[in-house]
Amino acid sequence: MELIIISILVLGGIGFLFGLGLAVAGERFKVEVDPRISQIMSVLPGGNCGACGYTGCEACAVAILEGRAPITACIVGGDKVAKEIAEIMEANEEVSLVKQVSFLTCQGGKGIAQERFIYKGVETCKAANLVQGGYKGCPTGCLGYGDCVRACPFDAVHMGDDTLPKIDVNKCTGCGLCVKACPRGILTLLPVNIPLLLGCRTELPGPDARKVCSHACIGCSICEKVCPKGAIKMDGRFPVINYYICDGCGICVEKCPTKALILLKR
Repeated sequence: MELIIISILVLGGIGFLFGLGLAVAGERFKVEVDPRISQIMSVLPGGNCGACGYTGCEACAVAILEGRAPITACIVGGDKVAKEIAEIMEANEEVSLVKQVSFLTCQGGKGIAQERFIYKGVETCKAANLVQGGYKGCPTGCLGYGDCVRACPFDAVHMGDDTLPKIDVNKCTGCGLCVKACPRGILTLLPVNIPLLLGCRTELPGPDARKVCSHACIGCSICEKVCPKGAIKMDGRFPVINYYICDGCGICVEKCPTKALILLKR
């Protein structure tokens, strides 16, 4: 009996000493946590989507606090979150962001673009793209298997009846995950309020592009010639739209022989 009591006392004493040592070590080596981290965390969306380039919202908050990331780092949070972070950081800089959303630069859906062969395999765009460069006649044509849909954590992308992805600009946060998921690079982030979009970025020369897709940009430069504002300039075979000048009059859309330009409804 005495042996049991002694054992208990010895073990209790050892436990007490270890606990005391840990308490002293914890107090001596503790790292002070800036309370602003939790404040920034409270205004971030908490989706941990990684669109900011960091592993999650906490890593983003720490990077902002340490000056390794701007207060506008959270793309998903946009203007509202950036302004709240600026207040927490007591930053004097003016925050004004234009929301960016994803746009599809391809119109080669069902009945519009030609197919070179029938693909039967794993139903992902990434897999289909590996088979002879994809089954579409256009090397940058949308393959329609919805990798972008699966990549979107905000339910902003859905496949349409024409086998092209449809993006809900009200749900889209501009995180860019769908852009990264597309193996053909035909999704791009642009300001939500743009009036005009070039709906084709084919790599084919004009005559060849027109053979495989009726809505392909053929580089004819008609849009540049008819624009009354001078908002369109050709860069190689593609028209580049100056969104600071373009007012969405639609003349270029009317004159485009292949309807490669899209007037966006607002």
